[in-house]
Amino acid sequence: MAAHSVPLALTVGDPSGIGPEIAVAAWRLRGAAGVPPFYLLADPKLIAARARALGIDVAIVETNPAGAAEAFANALPVVPLAATLTDTPGQPDKRNAAGIIEAIDRAVADTFEGRAAAVVTCPIAKKSLYDAGFRFPGHTEYLAHLATARTGVDTTPVMMLAGPELRAVPVTIHIALSDVPKALTTEAIVETVRITAHDLRTRFGIPKPRIAVSGLNPHAGEGGAMGHEDERVIRPAVEVLKAEGIDAFGPLPADTMFHARARAGYDAAICMYHDQALIPAKALAFDETVNVTLGLPFIRTSPDHGTAFDIAGKGIARPDSLIAALKLARQLADVEGK
Repeated sequence: MAAHSVPLALTVGDPSGIGPEIAVAAWRLRGAAGVPPFYLLADPKLIAARARALGIDVAIVETNPAGAAEAFANALPVVPLAATLTDTPGQPDKRNAAGIIEAIDRAVADTFEGRAAAVVTCPIAKKSLYDAGFRFPGHTEYLAHLATARTGVDTTPVMMLAGPELRAVPVTIHIALSDVPKALTTEAIVETVRITAHDLRTRFGIPKPRIAVSGLNPHAGEGGAMGHEDERVIRPAVEVLKAEGIDAFGPLPADTMFHARARAGYDAAICMYHDQALIPAKALAFDETVNVTLGLPFIRTSPDHGTAFDIAGKGIARPDSLIAALKLARQLADVEGK
């Protein structure tokens, strides 16, 4: 099978959220939106039931990954899970944890073994997984664990929000803002930029990526008048990266690095904390932005939103970000495969 014809593996995510319905919607828009072939790892009965409940007429075919690409034009290919899933829109159920995790495990295994070109994940909710005994902080950490278990090489995942106008990468992620200054280290910034630059070259096809590095404090500290982290932690990281031949520059004041003219000068923005990266990314292109996990030995993308339990089962969830995630995964796989 030619590399470009290998389908994408899409996990159902938490079935009590909008994952099942945006997966169906993405398949229904396959022609108009140019959605590449994928198969959904899910419980076929749940997908059919959710579609019926929403009044959606969708052809579903149970298949294996090898048959998905051929089936895709005429029916939504669903690769059945061993676990069954309970269809309770808006009401997460810890009994679904086994199926949620199985879908992730099988998508990763399929990608390692060449049955899938990349992993695309619908959103999960941590609490119901924790209640069932899940011991990882989140989706990304679990994917890194699977990669390390498979390869024997320690994996450091890096989160990128990639949109049509901005690629933004936070160095620190899901921690309190008050904890950021002590969590931020020169070493962490250097490693984040190294991984970002590597994946921009090998997967995004940018031969010499330009990396803008933000400051932490207002005005990038203004020479120490508004904080010392910019000069003592961030600038040394930039100097190390430059010495390695990476085109990194900064620290830059965050309030002036996201307008159109500034964005034209770099290929990715490295930010010091979660909201510093995600606010501009989502403000510029909420529906088209994709969560990409860099640093993994396989491609993984995801919508930039959560499970949206509040609207699950109401037929109003938009598939735009999932469609963007599927299309970007295909693009990255094609570049990497050249």
